[in-house]
Amino acid sequence: MSIETLTQSRPYTSEDALNQLIKTMKADTNKISDGYHTFAELYDHRIELYIALCREYDDTGKHQVWKSKRHHDNSVFEGWFIMGVNIEKGSQISYHLPMSRWEETEFAKEWANAFEWDGHTSNDVLERLKTL
Repeated sequence: MSIETLTQSRPYTSEDALNQLIKTMKADTNKISDGYHTFAELYDHRIELYIALCREYDDTGKHQVWKSKRHHDNSVFEGWFIMGVNIEKGSQISYHLPMSRWEETEFAKEWANAFEWDGHTSNDVLERLKTL
């Protein structure tokens, strides 16, 4: 199925059609590139930068840095853990990180269960990062 076929059959945007094509082809999104970096490389950068940010906050003691293998309700995402920074009550910055990075985050206080998610979205995290 081509992008042209998808966009002609429904009112898809080019991005919607491309996403549908990726799903249909079961493409490995980690290998998709913008011509400079793959998604996998960009995620590795994000993870590394987030760990560095958390390490810095832990060193200063300004904000609580934590990690957990379980969500607050005891559920888990197999192969992932959560690391977060509590800026103030109800103002978290948290990400799921692959278990392969667990040892790199030994500085973070480990909790049996993560703090309850405060409902933040990706856009909320971007706005919170801007205030740091």
